[in-house]
Amino acid sequence: MKREAVAHLKAHLGLSERRACKIAGADRKMVRYQSQRAPDKALRGRLRDLANERRRFGYRRLFVLLRREGEASGINRIYRLYREEGLTVRKRKARRKAIGTRAPILMAARANARWSLDFVHDQFACGRRFRVLNVVDDVTRECLAAIPDTSISGRRVARELTALIERRGKPGMIVSDNGTELTSNAILKWCAEHKVEWHYIAPGKPMQNGFVESFNGRMRDEFLNETLFRNLAHARDLIAAWVTDYNTERPHSALGYQTPEGFALHLTTAIARHAARDESSAPRAIAQPAPKGVNQLPAPIAAG
Repeated sequence: MKREAVAHLKAHLGLSERRACKIAGADRKMVRYQSQRAPDKALRGRLRDLANERRRFGYRRLFVLLRREGEASGINRIYRLYREEGLTVRKRKARRKAIGTRAPILMAARANARWSLDFVHDQFACGRRFRVLNVVDDVTRECLAAIPDTSISGRRVARELTALIERRGKPGMIVSDNGTELTSNAILKWCAEHKVEWHYIAPGKPMQNGFVESFNGRMRDEFLNETLFRNLAHARDLIAAWVTDYNTERPHSALGYQTPEGFALHLTTAIARHAARDESSAPRAIAQPAPKGVNQLPAPIAAG
């Protein structure tokens, strides 16, 4: 600011540099100083390209992506270039948060310990609305399924869950709200047949289903609000591609900026090593830290 003030006094009032610096309280050496910092053209260009590809990513996630590409710059340098290039993401207005502290619900640190279900809505370019059934693993943060359709009934939810279990295995618990599709007779019958515990959150308390609500928020902010869907087939293709990118490429802040797939692999490896150590006297290594709300001891293996 002082440098701009000195320049203004010299240009508009015709003052000498000495007089202008005295009035502005600036050091003449500071005014005359020319930065010797490297222009970083290549790094700036790559940072802009990543920011254009990931329009809702902040500097921390962009820093993780640059590190994957071998960039050795620290996060402070990336933040400076991020600000200088005007790439700051404008925060959308958030809903008012509840006041007070809540203890997280502990769950076993393993995949399939608990799944969360919820719907998110959007519309096609023609104005016709559609919905997406999202299924999230609460421990690994993986999106297990994102199923778009114009109508999804309780029977359809049951069929999709059956197919998901055949592909991934049975969850210890499923959490959802009290929507009519999720409290239907088809879902109650499905739970009894598959012997899966289904927990319904309290009405009007979406924070009790926070994992999938958080995922819905990221999906809305980074994908749905940035995409125009022509029809259902187009939506299915784009959503499937985004889910793959979310699981395999997108750094997740709750997982130490690992990807959900990468964290799931580390978790599976840690559990396997833990089981192997139970049968040996080898010294224990430090395991990968689990996300908040996750019990770091693996659950006992059920018989059968």
